[in-house]
Amino acid sequence: MKSVSLLLTAYILLLLVMFILPFYSESSYSIVSNTTSHLGAQHAPNNWIMNITFMLLGLSTIYTGWKLLHPFIFHKIVLTVFGFALFFAGVFQHASIIPTKPIDIQADNIHSFFASLTGFSFTLFAISSAYIQKLNQQKMLALGIGTAATLLSILMFTYPSFMGIFQRLIFISSFGWMIHFFIKWNKTTP
Repeated sequence: MKSVSLLLTAYILLLLVMFILPFYSESSYSIVSNTTSHLGAQHAPNNWIMNITFMLLGLSTIYTGWKLLHPFIFHKIVLTVFGFALFFAGVFQHASIIPTKPIDIQADNIHSFFASLTGFSFTLFAISSAYIQKLNQQKMLALGIGTAATLLSILMFTYPSFMGIFQRLIFISSFGWMIHFFIKWNKTTP
């Protein structure tokens, strides 16, 4: 559990920030239709809080993965890509949701690239994790979370007015599963 505590702390911070920061952000921000990237967007009030949260999550995921997944180099590499992509999604900010503010298009494009890479690498990690699990239940859980993350991502763009809800479900379930995975993994490996 000790190896997972940093990631767990970052996850708790994410939960708090995802649901509390909207009250201290742009007045037009909606938890239902706006994403966490919008909380960290250019010119958004208190955007640094969301962006630091992204960075902490990314770094704590890399640390935890490298600490626990000793012989599995592929999984460590995928988690490293995931962690750095999440980190850089916090460095490069989404376009402002405030219509009167200027937008740094290049930063927005880079943010979008890293946000997409975060999603792809997480899905790859979850699905590939099924192949290193010992218990069928854990294998099915890994495949299920990889599938759920993909389906929720599709729903985000199919129903953009609910994008904020779908993305929060992705974050809650994905990091919740990842912490569960690492705790179980830590208990079953010497």
